[in-house]
Amino acid sequence: MQKGQIIKALSGFYYVESENQIFQCRARGKFRKNAQKPLVGDYCEFSIENENEGYIFQLLERKNELVRPPICNVDQALLVFSAKEPDMNTLLLDRFLVLIEHMNIEPIICISKIDLVDIDEIKHMMKPYEIAGYQIYYLSSKRKQGVEDIQNIFQNKITVITGQSGVGKSSLLNALDIHLHIDTNEISKSLGRGKHTTRHVELIKMYGGYVADTPGFSSLELHMDPEELAQAYHDFYELSFSCKFRGCLHDSEPYCAVKEAVHNGKISKERYEHYLMFLKEMKEQKEKRYG
Repeated sequence: MQKGQIIKALSGFYYVESENQIFQCRARGKFRKNAQKPLVGDYCEFSIENENEGYIFQLLERKNELVRPPICNVDQALLVFSAKEPDMNTLLLDRFLVLIEHMNIEPIICISKIDLVDIDEIKHMMKPYEIAGYQIYYLSSKRKQGVEDIQNIFQNKITVITGQSGVGKSSLLNALDIHLHIDTNEISKSLGRGKHTTRHVELIKMYGGYVADTPGFSSLELHMDPEELAQAYHDFYELSFSCKFRGCLHDSEPYCAVKEAVHNGKISKERYEHYLMFLKEMKEQKEKRYG
């Protein structure tokens, strides 16, 4: 039995890398019986039936798992948001950040298409995220601007590149590696959003690590308890130790360090308002679950 990592899943086949070789494998029937499906990123035990083909028998423990896109064991997520076409959407960005941090994945914000806007305006918009401690990169794939700045973040990491449809994820990957030639589509002018250009999830070797190109999507559901939501905002969580009440949700509780930080301008009012929107959503979900 050999050990390897699934780097691609397509049409019922799983492509496992082991000792610098790629093996085309199928999953044994027991995975279907256990309602468990191998994912790109999974470490597994497999056997070789002939020279390049085999069967996956066992999946090793995952450190995290994303449902959409379907990938696991991710170290960091490059969240690509365009400055324009589609316009920057901080509410959607906050939803991505909440999900990514909830999964204990390091988020990195990448603002694309900066050639279409005033860079000072977009940097002003991103200032609250910079203050919160997020890494932010600004680039234009079209002009190759800022692309070199992000090349060093991939070393020894599995990075998922994701974000709203049409923001230029595939264009970014092509700019990073001109040999990829990933299909791209122009933004749909009538819909104001991009068409899906990526058909499957695959880990691509890049700059000493792996990068996953994943299908774009324009909506995101959050499934967590209110307490988990409060912890998913890393800067809120750090401040929560100064709140008077343990388990403070930073809503109606008095003597709340997060609300004080908002009042003092240390946390942006917009980010906090987005948090309250998500909190209401999580509370409603919890009520539906438990009546």
